[in-house]
Amino acid sequence: MAKLQLTIACGDYDRTQALKDGTVQPEGVELNYLRSVPGETFWRMLNNEEFDASEMSLSSYTILRSQGDTRFTAIPVFPSRTFRHNGLYVNAKSGIRRPQDLRGKRIGVGDYEMTASVWVRAFLQHDYQVKPEEMRWVAGGSVRGVKRSDNVDIEPLEPGTSLEQCLETGAIDALISVMIPKALAAGSKRIRRMFKEFRKVEVEYYQRTGIFPIMHTFAIRTALLEEHPWLAVSLYKAFVAARDRNYKRLYNTDALPASLPWLIDDLERSRQVFGHNLWDYSIEGSRPTLEAFVGYMHEQGLTRRQMTVEELFTPHVSGALTEYLQSTGED
Repeated sequence: MAKLQLTIACGDYDRTQALKDGTVQPEGVELNYLRSVPGETFWRMLNNEEFDASEMSLSSYTILRSQGDTRFTAIPVFPSRTFRHNGLYVNAKSGIRRPQDLRGKRIGVGDYEMTASVWVRAFLQHDYQVKPEEMRWVAGGSVRGVKRSDNVDIEPLEPGTSLEQCLETGAIDALISVMIPKALAAGSKRIRRMFKEFRKVEVEYYQRTGIFPIMHTFAIRTALLEEHPWLAVSLYKAFVAARDRNYKRLYNTDALPASLPWLIDDLERSRQVFGHNLWDYSIEGSRPTLEAFVGYMHEQGLTRRQMTVEELFTPHVSGALTEYLQSTGED
């Protein structure tokens, strides 16, 4: 029987290396893995449906689902997860010393609806009692017609400027960014992180909430999945196998596989926090994160209705996924 020819687009991650080099092959599939940066991947998939399946922004996907757009169906694979306390930057002369000082300030964000900004607004509101409507927002990208609160003040970035420049000059007081500002990386004293000891803050956040923020999920074109319902399980198992191979590859004391002098120590410290499953691919194992996220999306007016976690992921393979997770110890 001929294998299904499948093109997917996903980032260049260590946890997907075995899929990229062909060491792991999804059952019944001849895989063409296109390495693509997230922004480009999302735009090409959401606007043109250029791939059979791809990495996808969790916020964009959730918004679409809430609007009744079911062109894509996700599996519980999360190529990108990261804490975002470290991605909140402030102008050193802004007078901001603690999160509560952000009230009344101008906050820059590349896209108000991007997943990272959802997580930052959520911890500001729930941990520091600073609500989105208490800040003034400057958005670098277009603001699509979502159901935000009428009390949220969002203005577009001035043409010909950048959010990083605005942060440096003080035109904005703070910035939510997925990238480290170039000036900070170069040693500028005009910009600093909101949370200086961000790792300590993020570990405490995880231990208290059970939330390890998910940025991206993995989505298949629904029409393709309806034609080949077995594909979800095949891809899921392949992603898990690739991730697990990477666990073993990284934990190698003979010769470090990554250019990080204390890689082994960092892995062991991370396991003390997360256990051995550092990068969970499952609904139940990630439920605290997923439940919080769909709640935050609705709270922030980004979804047209309150979504449930189960609505986001394919129902076709729940039994098969449970059986596979039990066999791998993932559940």
